[in-house]
Amino acid sequence: MAVSFDLFGTLVDVDIPSDPAAVVADELRARDVSVPDDFAAAYREPHIDAPEGAEVPLPAHVSAALQSRGVSVTQNAARRAVIAAFDPTVRTREGAVEAVEAARDRGPVGVLSNCSVPELVGRTFVRSAFDYREFDSVVTSVGCGWRKPAPQAFEVVADGLGVAVEALVHVGDSPATDGGIEALGGTFVDVTDVSLAEFPTWLVDHANGER
Repeated sequence: MAVSFDLFGTLVDVDIPSDPAAVVADELRARDVSVPDDFAAAYREPHIDAPEGAEVPLPAHVSAALQSRGVSVTQNAARRAVIAAFDPTVRTREGAVEAVEAARDRGPVGVLSNCSVPELVGRTFVRSAFDYREFDSVVTSVGCGWRKPAPQAFEVVADGLGVAVEALVHVGDSPATDGGIEALGGTFVDVTDVSLAEFPTWLVDHANGER
């Protein structure tokens, strides 16, 4: 049995900026970027015409937002500002370690995370109770180019785990995104219904055909 887990809100909780545009603006100024007065409005506007379900990396969005106001910035400066702006405190959720261990006892285990910020998932692992190397596949939307519930995102993690997507069990906290696995024939486990502490028992019952 192959299992993938959502990261944020499922395996870990993180503190994110309440006003990300303001924090990104501060980090841009710290890198001598001339931030327009209406950057907050530009930050909220779409600037890149991406296919439905595709991920737009946040540094690219920030660069495009600035350019829409006549400000040129190097991609490296935008990237460094975004990475610095999203530097969270990380708390591993209760039962998460045991849930992953139980899944690992039954087959390959992965992580599939919607995250538009480069390096954030890696830094989150470093600050959590998990070792990145414990997982057979770690897929981020900024890395693969697709956000859940796009089928491509689930297909990438399933391929990394060596199974057909319809054989994948995906654990997450959002029916709107994580629940997209069901449209592909896979199984969604909502942690608001089956807690991480209950998940090891759910695995046994599922393997026995009771659910």
